[in-house]
Amino acid sequence: MKENTLLEMQNKIKAMTNIIQQFINEVTHLRELGVGTLETLKLIPGYEDAIQALKEQMIEKNKEIKKAEENGAIKSDTK
Repeated sequence: MKENTLLEMQNKIKAMTNIIQQFINEVTHLRELGVGTLETLKLIPGYEDAIQALKEQMIEKNKEIKKAEENGAIKSDTK
């Protein structure tokens, strides 16, 4: 290969490396933000009651989905 082509490839690889590093930094930041938000929510009064209500809603929703699948209203993906 020509030296010019190799230099272009090297520059492209450096640029891609910088972009990937920015993605990694952003994901790390978002993870820290998410953890901080969750920890803050845990301190709010009524958090445990809200979690219990969400669990109950999910159980009901799952029951409705199973019932609909049994009735043929929803086709389950068995692949």
